Amino acid sequence: MTFPLRERGIRVVLLDIEGTTTPMAFVYDVLFPFARAHLRGYLQQKADNTAVRETAALLRDEWKHDTTLDEKPPDWPDPTPASAAPYVEWLMDRDRKSPALKLLQGLIWQRGYAEGTLRGEVFADVAPAFRRWRERGVAIAIYSSGSVLAQRLLFGTTPSGDLTSEVAAFFDTAVGPKTSRDSYRRIAATLGVPAAEILFVSDVGNELEAARSAGCQVLLAVRPGNRVERFDAAMTIHSFDEIV
Repeated sequence: MTFPLRERGIRVVLLDIEGTTTPMAFVYDVLFPFARAHLRGYLQQKADNTAVRETAALLRDEWKHDTTLDEKPPDWPDPTPASAAPYVEWLMDRDRKSPALKLLQGLIWQRGYAEGTLRGEVFADVAPAFRRWRERGVAIAIYSSGSVLAQRLLFGTTPSGDLTSEVAAFFDTAVGPKTSRDSYRRIAATLGVPAAEILFVSDVGNELEAARSAGCQVLLAVRPGNRVERFDAAMTIHSFDEIV
């Protein structure tokens, strides 16, 4: 299929990352294992870092909440950054969309990107699509459960170069869960664009339904390695080349 932006009145293309701009394998086989492998050493070395201490405090709040829900998280008797590791690993094991976990992962990845150990990965059609959309006056925004820092690091180090200059805005779950329609309303308000003029592209059907209920136009991205999602076949793409 082809999705004509101009005919549909689209002014902003809002993109998910994992499974949409970036292979699932990069996230699950590269980024997540890197964060886990470096977690304990990072927390010990950066225990006095302000950002780490603030993130540990947020994690502590989440831990307290989990204990009240009888989630049975690991004990955390000493409220220091270094002692947060068991709880962080517990969150990782559950692939929890924890805002504090995502902040910490971004901080750990920042070191990997700075050292050149990590480099961002995007599908081959992403950079050409960014340029094409921008040339036609369509803005690009990103909305991911990963922190804004993590998003900027990924798009700043791709094989196609630094793509952050192509992106007008980055959003993470600070605006709300990706399965809540209110999150997309907040994004529209921040961008100053009616929801109907935003196209949200994701590989997750529940996210698309939330965006559509907020008034956005939506497309399901079917990429190699993605989970199988039931969605309207007429609103499904396999490449950004189809968004014209």
